[in-house]
Amino acid sequence: MKTCVFFICASSLFAGACVTTGTYDKKVAELQKVTADHDQSAAAQEKALQARIDDLQKRMADLQKQLNTAVTERDGLRKSLDDTTALAGEMKKRLEKLGQNVDKLTGEKGELARTLEDAKVRLEELRKQKAAAEARAATFHNLVARLKSMIDAGQLKVVIRDGRMVIQLESDVLFDSGKTNIKPDGQTALAKLAPVLAGITDRKYLVTGFTDDVPIHTQRFPSNWELSTARAVEVVKFLVASGLKPQQVAAAGYSEFDPVVANDTPEHRTQNRRIEIVLQPNLSDLPSLDNLQSGAK
Repeated sequence: MKTCVFFICASSLFAGACVTTGTYDKKVAELQKVTADHDQSAAAQEKALQARIDDLQKRMADLQKQLNTAVTERDGLRKSLDDTTALAGEMKKRLEKLGQNVDKLTGEKGELARTLEDAKVRLEELRKQKAAAEARAATFHNLVARLKSMIDAGQLKVVIRDGRMVIQLESDVLFDSGKTNIKPDGQTALAKLAPVLAGITDRKYLVTGFTDDVPIHTQRFPSNWELSTARAVEVVKFLVASGLKPQQVAAAGYSEFDPVVANDTPEHRTQNRRIEIVLQPNLSDLPSLDNLQSGAK
């Protein structure tokens, strides 16, 4: 069976994009537009949050001023109460009222302080999301640039599918039907690809094998599960032998159960027989367990 290679990045910002021969500049422009739209949206949210913070800070300052005035008046009334007994009853009532006002203002100040802190946390999270999105876009742009010669030569494609970055090689390049031995042309392509992947030192990769829905029944491969997994393992071994660190890569097989198109024509079955190399997300890009637990409360 023939196979394609994909490479995937965990990014929710891109969907369905594909860089092929002669479309490189167009795909980069589309990527830049997506990034610009995202930046514009993030900037608008950041501006709104900053305006909210400024308003809350002004209200806190006004409340603090009122609180200071009330405390001063209360203290003055207490002194007057000590100095004269004739106005003791009236002064006592006024003092109680002022005391209630002070308590109310203090409570409002605390509520505003909590609201302000929440707004600051949201603003910081928005900035982190923006930075992460920019980093993912830069990784994609850098990868496409480094693979440009292979893209232009028709040796591979770089696509975004389901928010993940995928490197795809033509199925005929890698394997003969029902085989796991990598053909010479496939070895040449993987040998060029390995140092590019190794150059992204802060990411790990998952090499995944896929087949079409035509069953296989041999002694070595009782089903497509064994065939898809064995092909992924062979690609992993070759990439490691070509310079990729073994700690950076793993293998998995999906058999025929994750097709990119319906298995209704020979051409579609060829597309489904593939190898995908998934760019795994950094753990630091994912929300922490504390944040997940806080959001569930």
